[in-house]
Amino acid sequence: MDDIQKTIITLITNGNLTQLIPTIETALQQHQIPPTTILLQTAIQSMQLDVLQYLLTRLLPCEEDEDNKGNGAKNQIGALNRAVILDTLTSERVPAFELLCRYDPSLRTMQLGHLGAPLAWAIVGDNLRLASFLLANGVDPNETEINYRPAVVAAAGHRSCAMMELLLDHGAAIAGTDALFAAVRNQRIDMLTLLVERRKVADINAIQPADLETDLTPGPVLHLAIRRKYRRMVRVLIERFHADPLAQDLQGKTAVAWAMDVKDPEIMKKIKSLGFNAVSFYTDWGLMEGNPGYVVTDGIWSLDEFFTAASEAGIYLIARPGPYINAETSAGGIPGWVLRLKGIIRSDSEDYLRATDTYMATLGKIIAKAQITNGGPVILVQPENEYTTWPNVSESEFPTPMNKEVMAYAERQLRDAGVVVPSVVNDNKNLGYFAPGTGLGETDIYGIDAYPMRYDCGNPYVWPTYRFPRDWQQTHRNHSPTTPFAIMEFQGGSGGGWGGVTEDGCAILVNNEAARVVYKNNYGFGVTVLNIYMTYGGTNWGNLGYHGGYTSYDYGAAITEDRRIWREKYSEEKLQANFLKVSPAYLTATPGNGVNGSYTGNKDIAVTPLFGNGTTTNFYLLRHADFTSTANVQYQLQVSTSVGNVTIPQLGGSLSLNGRDSKFHVTDYDVGGVNLIYSSAEVFTWAKGLDKNRVLVLYGGAEELHELALPTHLSRPTVVDGSGVKIARKGSVWVVQWQVTAQRRVLRLGTLEIHLLRRNDAYQHWVLELPASQPIANYSSPSKETVIVKGGYLLRSASIAGNQLHLTGDVNATTSLEVISAPSRLDGIVFNGQSLKSTQSKIGNLAATVHYQPPAISLPDLKGLDWKYLDSLPEICPGYSDESWTPLTNTYTNNTRKFTGPTCLYADDYGYHGGSLIYRGHFKANGDESWVFLNTSGGVGFANSVWLNQTFLGSWTGSGNNMTYPRNISLPHELSAGASYVLTVVIDHMGQDEEAPGTDAIKFPRGILDYALSAHELSDLAWKMTGNLGGEQYQDLTRGPLNEGAMYAERQGYHLPKPPTSMWKSSSPINDGLTNAGIGFYATSFSLDLPEGYDIPLSFVFNTSASDPRAGTSYRCQLFVNGYQFGKYVNDLGPQTNFPVPEGILNYSGINYVALTLWALEAQGALVGGLELVASTPFLSGYRKPAPAPQPGWKPRRGAY
Repeated sequence: MDDIQKTIITLITNGNLTQLIPTIETALQQHQIPPTTILLQTAIQSMQLDVLQYLLTRLLPCEEDEDNKGNGAKNQIGALNRAVILDTLTSERVPAFELLCRYDPSLRTMQLGHLGAPLAWAIVGDNLRLASFLLANGVDPNETEINYRPAVVAAAGHRSCAMMELLLDHGAAIAGTDALFAAVRNQRIDMLTLLVERRKVADINAIQPADLETDLTPGPVLHLAIRRKYRRMVRVLIERFHADPLAQDLQGKTAVAWAMDVKDPEIMKKIKSLGFNAVSFYTDWGLMEGNPGYVVTDGIWSLDEFFTAASEAGIYLIARPGPYINAETSAGGIPGWVLRLKGIIRSDSEDYLRATDTYMATLGKIIAKAQITNGGPVILVQPENEYTTWPNVSESEFPTPMNKEVMAYAERQLRDAGVVVPSVVNDNKNLGYFAPGTGLGETDIYGIDAYPMRYDCGNPYVWPTYRFPRDWQQTHRNHSPTTPFAIMEFQGGSGGGWGGVTEDGCAILVNNEAARVVYKNNYGFGVTVLNIYMTYGGTNWGNLGYHGGYTSYDYGAAITEDRRIWREKYSEEKLQANFLKVSPAYLTATPGNGVNGSYTGNKDIAVTPLFGNGTTTNFYLLRHADFTSTANVQYQLQVSTSVGNVTIPQLGGSLSLNGRDSKFHVTDYDVGGVNLIYSSAEVFTWAKGLDKNRVLVLYGGAEELHELALPTHLSRPTVVDGSGVKIARKGSVWVVQWQVTAQRRVLRLGTLEIHLLRRNDAYQHWVLELPASQPIANYSSPSKETVIVKGGYLLRSASIAGNQLHLTGDVNATTSLEVISAPSRLDGIVFNGQSLKSTQSKIGNLAATVHYQPPAISLPDLKGLDWKYLDSLPEICPGYSDESWTPLTNTYTNNTRKFTGPTCLYADDYGYHGGSLIYRGHFKANGDESWVFLNTSGGVGFANSVWLNQTFLGSWTGSGNNMTYPRNISLPHELSAGASYVLTVVIDHMGQDEEAPGTDAIKFPRGILDYALSAHELSDLAWKMTGNLGGEQYQDLTRGPLNEGAMYAERQGYHLPKPPTSMWKSSSPINDGLTNAGIGFYATSFSLDLPEGYDIPLSFVFNTSASDPRAGTSYRCQLFVNGYQFGKYVNDLGPQTNFPVPEGILNYSGINYVALTLWALEAQGALVGGLELVASTPFLSGYRKPAPAPQPGWKPRRGAY
């Protein structure tokens, strides 16, 4: 910008019209006038209205006619960069907008950006001044939509009552909209009062249109609140607004009937059964605010049911809203539109911080309502995530003042929203960052974050050594001695990648042995908060994952992706959690410093002591000095006890450490008032039983020798079950020794009963808390009574009614139940609502048998179904028009990778952020073309295919290493000079990357990075592109912003239930497939009628068993189930072939709609070698059927192309 242009900008900013006018005239004569857009924006931003009026008159003249007198620049303002107009849509700049409208009245209804017309911007911004101006000047509120919904819906859900009053005063209609439900789902009692009581424009019992983005049956708002489990609102609706519980919906069901359909908090119950008491959870900003300014918090995005499930299971929650979360999600949970910002992500750049405001305020309020202080389950909150590095900043210099401000800003956002629970940090450097007392950005509780087993799932038996912790007790004392030692994230598994191994390899890497060694190593440091990542991972459905992972997010976790608990790690974690739950002395114990050979005299063994602090109990953590060792080592343990120094075992023999193992030995351990002087066997649990009796459960590995000691003031131990137990008196103690076998031993002495178990038999035992009165209810507390039951695969919950023990659980075989301990006398067992025939076990315990009969299961043969086919790449057909596609005309980008052509081709810059991308490059041939060069980006595992008009030029089929791929492609024949040609490029978008703070790695572009065409300038090609229909203004609010991609069938919504297939031809992806490179879309439906009372995990399984050679070619499939994308299958890369789909997405009693995209990357086409719907072993289950996820079906899409 030269001097005269700078002068003009300064004069505009200062409002110096006297000097501005001649300066403008001079600049016009010298052709040095700055762009009109910049001048107008400057005047608007500095609110110089006189200057703005002059500029409009001088720089935007037009000929006046009889219909346009006095309107000067009519129809020209709207042609400017719309940023000029958007700048006027804030409260303080409304006068500028009014001035623009005098020159161009059409601005009042012009579509501006992602929200639409100015009234939509006014409503979303709660800008009463702007709304008043528009409504007073004839804008019809009933013709304004926000995200394809009537404007009153947005107002009812999120805006002030004053805004709603204004809309109603100008004729806004409530009838026929779901405004009333919007008020309910956002708990807007003030809005309900306005609509129902004050203005009387809504009837609380009237049929509502069922939340337009779901498939819930239309009915009164009370029905919908019940279906969504808005429990507080149900009470308010009935007690204050007199909603009628007997009013019927269109199916004739009353609210009472809906209320009886209560669903089970499935995963929470399985975590509770582990003995855990809390769960941490992320929320994904990118999914909840895919459309900037509009945070979706209803439907599947509502946290209400999640909070309710936690409360019902008795699980506390640690909220982790980010805004950056990592979590193997695309861009670490950052929305695609944020990637366009100029400022560095996770810095103090104003554009980034402001971008987070709406999301953090919205989530903060939701979390605040669910805090423990409000009767909810949330006890901690974590701002940001692993925020511990910055480029070119050393560890000693971090955090800089800028980094401190970023952390402080995130915490302020939560505090301003009403969050009062303590904040935590997860420092993956373990350097004390943001610990209490460190100043700006400090949190209330310091926590660390560690993954010592690392991520090599391809070599799971090789344990890495370089991250194994050895001194964390000391670093915690250095960094945060006054707060609990918290590990806010510790490795519970790992993830695989494209072309690698399945999650089963990751489950082996972090298996039960790793859990014994590395988790117990943590306990040696005195850790009192241990958060395992992951205990349940689930599925990267709908393209939510980052490019380094495939659809499964099983993570090798304790609970598998399809919710099963067969991995031994689940049982090992259960043993540890229940031990810690009944060992309060551990919470105050002081960690000592272990030295190899201490307490054993064997330098191959490391022992870390924890000394009683206020108690007499000591704990000794024992493992191999080389924690990776698989050796079998014998040892004796020398410890100090209340009866003196002892060497264990005292009755001869040796203890053993076999393979990768670690043990918790205890001395002077309190069993409810009984002193266990020592035990080499590990404590699983103990409980108070009937008549002041105590039951203690100990376990050891198979064939190990173990020993315990008890005071002789108790009666001599009596063996009441089993044999092979040696008992001797040594001074004032009874010493008991045994060798662990499959045979159970039970001892009684005084009021104490001891069960001696093999570890694998202890796995079959369950410790279940009995419900307590509020506020404890189902949450864990030392004051609660418990039962111990031997019960097979899974026991979920227990309660006592009269003399009956009511259990819920799952069995996959005929199972014997035995009540090991109960606080009251029992004479019967009820399992999953069924009374069982009760007996007594050999030692007099209440027992019963659950008989299991595998149910008859009928599943469809997918190969034999009637599939309907549609060509999903019409773009390569002659005459195809891309008129509605996005022209790639941006001559700038904020991306750190600068583009090389005349315009930017990066997908994120045009609002497309996932699924797939399609480009079309138009040019006129000169006859000298021989090659085209394309450098494309889609993330690891991506592919692309290229056509010139209808001619297939080839594909890059992908690899497990390449994020990008540059290649020259030879053109197959001479092009006709003067003829028009189109290059069509299809790119698979595998998700954005994750990043370390400050690197902006997540901004690395997707799409076409560089291109060239021989014998042409780059500017000879005119590019257009598409991704999902609408980009950030996505149409399927139910399933979110990333569920769809660019393919024709997806843009039309044909992947949704009930597509219009009547005119499509019958063709199967399994039997017929494609005979050329291209994309086919296949749709079918089938009914399921699976038996009640069973949990039956189902999966879609791909294979290549077909003899047709096309089954072995490079191809890719997307699997849609009732509209939800639940599988991305890459035939030549893998590794995933099994795609679990849970009940709720699949309708186990009803019709299901399945769709498949088949992308053939090779000229001979492709055929799906096999696709089956497969059931795992059914469980006779106390699992109650989940509510179906909303499954709105196909309807013609506005603007679809």
